[in-house]
Amino acid sequence: VMQVAGKSRAYPWSVRGFSPADAERLAPRDSLHPWAERYAFAGGGGDGEPEVHVHPVRTRAVFNSAFPHGGDDGAVWAGRGLTTSVEAGVTARWRWLSLTLAPVASRAENVDFDLEPGTPSAAPFADARYPNQIDLPQRFGEGAYARIDPGQSTLRADVGPAAVGISTANQVLGPASEYPIMQGTNAPGFAHVFLGTSRPLDLWVGRVHGRAFWGRLEQSPYATTAADSAVRFGTGVVLAFTPRGVPGLELGFSRFFHMPWPEGGPGGEEIFKPLETFFKVNLYNVIQGSDSVESRGSVVANQLAALFGRWVFPESGLEIYGELASEDHRHNLRDWLLEPDHATTYNLGFRKVWVRDERRLWSLRGELLNGQASHLARTRRQDPFYIHAHTRQGHTSRGQLLGSPEAFGGAASTLAGDYYHPGGRVTAFWRRTVRREQGRFLSTGVVEAPDVMQGLGAEALVF
Repeated sequence: VMQVAGKSRAYPWSVRGFSPADAERLAPRDSLHPWAERYAFAGGGGDGEPEVHVHPVRTRAVFNSAFPHGGDDGAVWAGRGLTTSVEAGVTARWRWLSLTLAPVASRAENVDFDLEPGTPSAAPFADARYPNQIDLPQRFGEGAYARIDPGQSTLRADVGPAAVGISTANQVLGPASEYPIMQGTNAPGFAHVFLGTSRPLDLWVGRVHGRAFWGRLEQSPYATTAADSAVRFGTGVVLAFTPRGVPGLELGFSRFFHMPWPEGGPGGEEIFKPLETFFKVNLYNVIQGSDSVESRGSVVANQLAALFGRWVFPESGLEIYGELASEDHRHNLRDWLLEPDHATTYNLGFRKVWVRDERRLWSLRGELLNGQASHLARTRRQDPFYIHAHTRQGHTSRGQLLGSPEAFGGAASTLAGDYYHPGGRVTAFWRRTVRREQGRFLSTGVVEAPDVMQGLGAEALVF
């Protein structure tokens, strides 16, 4: 909001997991903003003096009367009944080194409810539609579900233009606020190491900001996959480019791979996986010339890839953005050119900010996501987005989707208004969600009516 209003400097928004130094760069240019009396955005630590901040204790309670429902809450899973969570932590910074410890503890009452009937499965709580193709339990066990998670914890070093670290924090890839496709805050973050830029690099033709990461993903205790295949290796890359002479424009690309955890641990092939060819026909050619386990792994692995763009006009208080993502490799160039909408998902969004005075801001924002099968489903099979042919856990982390749940064969849209003032924030919103309930609703030639949910809501943040 501050960036769109012109009160904060232009900075890439599509490579999130911000460092303390990033936060300082994004800080408002002056104290003329609604929350100036509440938060001191300018920090220290980077000037040579050690700095330590204790996080405020955050508690949260969610009550679901009929069935599990929730999202954008990381490691927390909100079942039927009361779900509570508490988060605390500390951030320390000295010169180029920073450490954030932010564990979260949660407990879901997890009251019983009628599960959606589906395909018989050895896992009684599995997803009714695709129990053997995605780790997405309807219910996390028979009783209360509790967990302590490391949460948004990160140790990183920002040395010159490079950043390197280890983290369990969520990463948000792409410009979306409501419905990130590749990765967001819906699932628990997974343990990973990362290497990237500490700040946008000036290449004269524009500025580049990016990150590559390698991590370990785990399934939930309620998955159908055998225990010896429960751990996956995940690796990805995200790049954002701001071209010279086009203020506010941000273009980018992201790619993420899932694959079984390699015997003996990840090696060179796994580490450089994001640089692999985009067309599957090239991978099959590799197999024909070799019987090695490594070459077969190229096809067993599954990928998601996305292109995105964002344009901010601070003089007008306007932001527009969009993202187009594809599931798995295209077979060849012809496949991509003739059927670009096969197994794709997209989102579009905008934000408009009005500055009433220096202490009050109004914002109107909207975002649309469409993960439903295209008309190609009448002649060519399309499984829901996030379903993977070989990696049976799908695009998940410990039983929750890494991206937006609404993209799993559905769609969603949100229209919201925000009022920022010295005492906090007031928001009113309308949300429409499309889900498909029945069997294999995306089988070739079969199109069924979806289930649509409408929601009106309001929330307030009060200091």
